[in-house]
Amino acid sequence: MKIPAAFISIFSCLYCVCMVSLANPSAAQPQQCGNVPEAEALVTLIANDPQQQRPHLRCNGLLTKLALEKAKVMAERGLVMHNLNGSPNSHLRNGGYQLPNYYGGMMSNQVEAIAGGYSSAEQVWRAFKLSDAHRQHLLGELPFYREQDEIGVGFFLDENAPHVQYWVVYVSKGDSPDQQSEFTKEQIPNKSIFDPVLESDNNQEGF
Repeated sequence: MKIPAAFISIFSCLYCVCMVSLANPSAAQPQQCGNVPEAEALVTLIANDPQQQRPHLRCNGLLTKLALEKAKVMAERGLVMHNLNGSPNSHLRNGGYQLPNYYGGMMSNQVEAIAGGYSSAEQVWRAFKLSDAHRQHLLGELPFYREQDEIGVGFFLDENAPHVQYWVVYVSKGDSPDQQSEFTKEQIPNKSIFDPVLESDNNQEGF
């Protein structure tokens, strides 16, 4: 039986599309900025804030995955702390995200903002903006932060955990070959992993 040429053409195109998808899984699986709608809402607020200094932020699915992992650890331990299972920088590196080599190590945080007890993205974003160190990071107010162009946000809710809602934001710069720092040691900020917690009357925390 002779197969019509049009059918052969359509089949060939479908075959090509399948091959591209298999060869490049990311083409079929878009990167997530947030793991759930609450997290996506926070990403939107950060990226579209009128004071945002970065020209663009792109989603990184690995950062989102690692942010959710950190949010779950905070809920399990009932703590809102940077230094759980190592520093924020170490958490990203241990999770497979390659930071530039001039980023700090075991006692460093150039990438993470966390909060607990805020029921909406709008509430937690207002809290972050009240913290000078986190506002500078998330809005790219310092030159070091401004070159960070990847974001991932995790939100985890546990009714049995002390703060119920747990938020983790990672904004970072990925590593690339032969990457050199344009900043002196004094120009590289470090949000201390021991910074005090911002507290409110509603048992909300963020830092």
